[in-house]
Amino acid sequence: MFAEHGRAYVYLAYGTAFMLNVSSEGAGVGAAVLIRAVAPEGGTALMAARRGDVIARDLARGPGRLTQALGIDRELDGIRLCASPERRIDPLFLGQDDCPVGEIGVSPRIGITKGVDLPLRFFLRGSRFLSGPTWLNA
Repeated sequence: MFAEHGRAYVYLAYGTAFMLNVSSEGAGVGAAVLIRAVAPEGGTALMAARRGDVIARDLARGPGRLTQALGIDRELDGIRLCASPERRIDPLFLGQDDCPVGEIGVSPRIGITKGVDLPLRFFLRGSRFLSGPTWLNA
């Protein structure tokens, strides 16, 4: 979390599940974005093998489910997620696609005890893969 922006910060939460964050500031500044969910576009057979018998919607919906589905653990802590396409050598990276961007929603944070009223949770409105209470995703 204190690394230069664009690095993975992976930690074990409550001794049960890994969490994936992306450092978002300069080196030495403790700031990151928790990746809470993804919409599975490919590799769903491997995700399902890692997650077990779950419905497609739950493959990577929630930060612990996401890391389990993608095989993310502490070995990926610190890798560069924003390398240019020709320099990608890490097993995990942030990419972009040609899909049109949908409407972005904002809600209070969830799963924490401090700053719960801050509007710091961002999501794609209407996605069926969002984590958290459904009323927060409208």
